[in-house]
Amino acid sequence: MQQRIDMRKQKKKKRRRRILYPILAFFLLLACGVGYMLVQTYTAASESYDDLDREKSELREEEVSISDDPISILLLGVEDYSTNGDNGRTDTMIVATFNPEDEKLKLLSLPRDTLVDIAGRGTKEKIAHAHAYGGKEMAIKTVEQFLDIPIDYFAAVNFDAFINIVDILNGVQVDVPFDFEQRTIRESGNEDLQFKEGPMELDGEKALAFARMRKQDPRGDIGRNERQQQVIEAIIDKATSLSTVTKVDDLANEVGANVKTNMKISEGLGFYREYSDFSTSNIDKLAYETYTQTIDRIDYEIPDEQSLAEVKATLKQHLELETSDSQAETYNTTDQP
Repeated sequence: MQQRIDMRKQKKKKRRRRILYPILAFFLLLACGVGYMLVQTYTAASESYDDLDREKSELREEEVSISDDPISILLLGVEDYSTNGDNGRTDTMIVATFNPEDEKLKLLSLPRDTLVDIAGRGTKEKIAHAHAYGGKEMAIKTVEQFLDIPIDYFAAVNFDAFINIVDILNGVQVDVPFDFEQRTIRESGNEDLQFKEGPMELDGEKALAFARMRKQDPRGDIGRNERQQQVIEAIIDKATSLSTVTKVDDLANEVGANVKTNMKISEGLGFYREYSDFSTSNIDKLAYETYTQTIDRIDYEIPDEQSLAEVKATLKQHLELETSDSQAETYNTTDQP
């Protein structure tokens, strides 16, 4: 009798092993795969790091914590990477601020023809020229001086990176405001890309053309800025979706090859944890009004002082920086629902 009981126990153990071992093997393989992906991601992302030879913005009294404090990021789209982007003009400049308390992201596109004081040069020129004169350092200081806010982080992206990132995400969907065509930037072709009014699914090349076009837009840089913000929102929506988890390795490799940033790996992980469930409904798009003025036969966009003051106050409030009484009053009367 006891022998039969022992035999039954042995058979049960064998059955458990047959079930348990494949499960253990699966989780070991999964763990190894995730571990490999993390190592690859860390290695690739490390190649993109550039500390700017500074610990914090000169406009900060203390360093910020990406998980605990409101932060600002300057996104630079550099149009000429023939010299590794060092001397290229910025085709796109977008300031993003994040606040962990209200879980909001504010986006401000800076029209490339905005007339500003170029930091360190003592000249008034188009804001897009700052990067060409002094790289990311001069671009950052010029934006800080123009908006009177610290820029904590930057990310400089070239055209190839933008195209490849959108393609890795299997494209983005946008709402085309009107019919137009735009010439491709690919050196190998002169194709005119067609855009039709209404919802469109865009691959990387079309997304770049959609974001860059301005000559056919009746609203000029204002319309262009809104399209840029729309593409950024679509990329965020795709990048934060669950389906993107398997593409982290490809995205990290692309970032390592074609993106420069002063965000450390540890900070990036903290940022991801803080905003992993971020919804694009929490994005507020900002803009300041401008008017065109021709100076020495060159067209510039001149910011409207009142409109610019309102945007500055909004950004300072979101970053929890001190504002003057007049700025606070402007914010309270213009930024309320």
